[in-house]
Amino acid sequence: MHSVKVLGSGCANCERLAALADKALNDLGREERVEKVTDYAAMAAMGVMATPALAVDDQVVLAGRIPSSDALKELLAAKVTA
Repeated sequence: MHSVKVLGSGCANCERLAALADKALNDLGREERVEKVTDYAAMAAMGVMATPALAVDDQVVLAGRIPSSDALKELLAAKVTA
């Protein structure tokens, strides 16, 4: 199983990205659930300069924006089904 994380302060955009990612994973039939990371040191260690950010298996795949539901589903499909 893959690790999926939303990195950010817990702001509305971070919560929105987490909800969209959870829905996309559910739509893909995946069992992964989104972990929320709000620790600034952990975000910095991953190289995150803009939030919200999304990481799959500790690799940042998106930062500083919220993609459309379809784009997020495509991104996660490519990362979690590989």
